Amino acid sequence: MSFKNFLDNRLFKAGEVSITVFHLFEIILILVITYILIRLIKKIIHRQEVKKRMEIGQLYAIYQIIKYFLWIIAIVIILDTLEVKVTILLASSAALLVGLGLGLQQIFQDFVSGVALLFEGTIKVSDIVEIEGSIVGRVREIGIRTSKIETRDNIIMIVPNSKFISDNVINWSHLEKKTRFSVKVGVSYGSDVILVTEVLLKCARDHKEITTDPSPFVRFTDFGESSLDFELFFWSTETFRVENIKSELRYEIFNAFARNKIQIPFPQRDVHIRSGS
Repeated sequence: MSFKNFLDNRLFKAGEVSITVFHLFEIILILVITYILIRLIKKIIHRQEVKKRMEIGQLYAIYQIIKYFLWIIAIVIILDTLEVKVTILLASSAALLVGLGLGLQQIFQDFVSGVALLFEGTIKVSDIVEIEGSIVGRVREIGIRTSKIETRDNIIMIVPNSKFISDNVINWSHLEKKTRFSVKVGVSYGSDVILVTEVLLKCARDHKEITTDPSPFVRFTDFGESSLDFELFFWSTETFRVENIKSELRYEIFNAFARNKIQIPFPQRDVHIRSGS
């Protein structure tokens, strides 16, 4: 058998489409070239990241768009190599696509949302986002359908991209680097409110991850049922781990109140019993 006959040897046939050894070599070559191009583009983008010419989120979005575009081109070329008419294929499967579209509406919505995220750049890799008012995490990857978020507990969550489009999402990275937070505390009636204010401010100023500009401040917020209510406001650049900062601050406030004999009251209620005549 000659080499030409070997290349023309048919391996598989389905309808009008037949795959020969030559077609197999072509397909492998196209896939290898596409893979090499994607790796090369990834290295180029990594160099831009090292040189800090663009934000990491923008670079990642560009890489994702180019990667998907190259794979689409590769698939079209492979189909053309196999002499499959793409237009005829789409026309013949139109009814199937309509049925799939109705059944997979949510998936298509996630795909469209992923494309919108990659092009608009409203949410980028390494951004800190808050979803549904309770889930806070750092964006690790934005895919075409889903994205990965690392929570404060170091748990990777897979989130459908439509969540970022349809739900209320706070992007903490779009705010100023210094963000304001607060800690609430109540003290017993009869406490020296001036001393309470001074103690709270000292606890905030002594914490190394709380900024001094703007400086922390205290509000006397309310006369509670069993306590005088205060709120300590502070600014920090550590948005992602701010819950740890709040916890450390509460430890210090508790100890500082104990040293200054400031009591944190238990909830209490006076009950008056009236006996019958």
